[in-house]
Amino acid sequence: MKIADRYRIALERFAQEMPMPETELHYANPFQLLVAVILSAQCTDKRVNIVTPELFRAFPTPKALAAAETAEVYEYIKSISYPNNKAKALVGMAKALIERFGSEVPQDMDDLLSLPGVGRKTANVIMSVVFGKSAMAVDTHVFRVSNRIGLTNNSKTPLATEKTLMRHIPAEVVPKAHHWLILHGRYMCTARKPDCANCYLTDICKYYAAAGKDTVEK
Repeated sequence: MKIADRYRIALERFAQEMPMPETELHYANPFQLLVAVILSAQCTDKRVNIVTPELFRAFPTPKALAAAETAEVYEYIKSISYPNNKAKALVGMAKALIERFGSEVPQDMDDLLSLPGVGRKTANVIMSVVFGKSAMAVDTHVFRVSNRIGLTNNSKTPLATEKTLMRHIPAEVVPKAHHWLILHGRYMCTARKPDCANCYLTDICKYYAAAGKDTVEK
């Protein structure tokens, strides 16, 4: 199968199954989403959503968060993975927003990457979800699903995966495709036990052709 056909079929079926995909993180404004995405690194969205309501009530603005002590923030996020580092990053991020961006979350990749706690994945999420830009955030789900289906040719790094996906997916579809791949990886093509028996992509999936079919039939 040609790579163009694999992408076309996958995107068409994702659109049928998930016509209006969106992030599962809860937020009310760009600042809140930025906080939530920073917290979500190596942590589930479900856990982040449990923590953020109280955190947002205590620190509703960059100014409030910037004025906080790291130890104060830690108490709200201590059930999150790496709470010490993330508490420090959140306070530093809020200070940077005030000092350099007038308390507004920037739209530019380089500006976002200049913020403490913000890596390429987080920056791409903000650009895509908040500003509707053609940006592909590659987390563990996107990385795994893209390689399994065969959208990428066993890419070794998230950046390589991002570049390949961006090369083949139409720019206007990228914001949705980002969510499609995440949600497919979260609920269907899971890391330990992909649900190949109920997947609507098995006929184009390289993983299923090589290994998944035998697993399902057993």
